[in-house]
Amino acid sequence: MGLTGGIASGKSTVTDIFRQKGAYVLDHDEIAHTAEEPGGAAWEEIVRAFGMDILNPDRTVSRKRLGEIVFRNPLLLEKLNQIVHPAVFREWMERIGRIGGEHPEAIIISDVPLLIETGWHRHVDSVLLIYIRPEEQIRRLMARNGLSRREAEERLNSQMSIDAKVPFADYVIDNEGPVEATRKQADRIWTILMEVEKKKRTGV
Repeated sequence: MGLTGGIASGKSTVTDIFRQKGAYVLDHDEIAHTAEEPGGAAWEEIVRAFGMDILNPDRTVSRKRLGEIVFRNPLLLEKLNQIVHPAVFREWMERIGRIGGEHPEAIIISDVPLLIETGWHRHVDSVLLIYIRPEEQIRRLMARNGLSRREAEERLNSQMSIDAKVPFADYVIDNEGPVEATRKQADRIWTILMEVEKKKRTGV
């Protein structure tokens, strides 16, 4: 299953719930961070494209500085995606293959912020969308990242709108309420996933 949503929609809250239930969670942000580290698959090309000024003293990429550049310029954001996405996709497929080989019964949930935009939803069995209203996204993003409203809106506008993602979703979790409400929705979806996995194994 591919799990996605808009920025600051609370995807990590939901993946934590599924992880507690026994799911294998693949975090694409973590995979991307690894690719962007010194010596990683994308680091050298990122530095070549955006310059040494985006580096911290320890030569790691400053995501804050890089974000300030790309979230204000769609062409530069696209350039960054063209560098990072192929490396992330390869690692994602490799990890799925390893988990599936070692644990054939595993339920794998891939947390992919740009699942729809990249077309990677075609590589998962189903799509789960974590939904909150755009205004709530802005509020949470400002609080979480210490951004001004303008900066938060720039980041929101750099992505496909969350409402445009709804038609691609097989399941939707409304994540604006209390955690317990989110957990109940996740419980229902987990039951469905377990049933699907059981049918795969038994053929019934």
